[in-house]
Amino acid sequence: MLTVKIYSFGYFKSGIPDDDSGNGGGFVFDCRFIYNPGKLIEFQDLTGNDEPVKKTLDSKPEMQTFLSDVKNIISAAIRNYVGRDFTSLMVSFGCTGGHHRSVYSAERMKEYIETEFPDVNVELKHLEL
Repeated sequence: MLTVKIYSFGYFKSGIPDDDSGNGGGFVFDCRFIYNPGKLIEFQDLTGNDEPVKKTLDSKPEMQTFLSDVKNIISAAIRNYVGRDFTSLMVSFGCTGGHHRSVYSAERMKEYIETEFPDVNVELKHLEL
């Protein structure tokens, strides 16, 4: 069975996560070009798991386009990996501090994979939370 390990991280905190599967890495997506709600005082103590941040990022077209593109890439990889009996795929999302955009993206990817690929195991870890 394929296990997809999804990570959120901060480039200036923990950096790109290590791959413990022995495969030498996976997909790394940089969210720093997307609007940063963490710049607003009212969001600084919140994360991508909190409703005000989620609503803000839900409303940003660049975030939705980014996630759509990532979903297409990851879907193709999952179908390929399942067909080849691979057991591990790593997908990481990074932003500046690892609290807002990367967390939001990782959570959305987890939801998507669980819905579209119910036979795939998904593990999610937020390195900065």
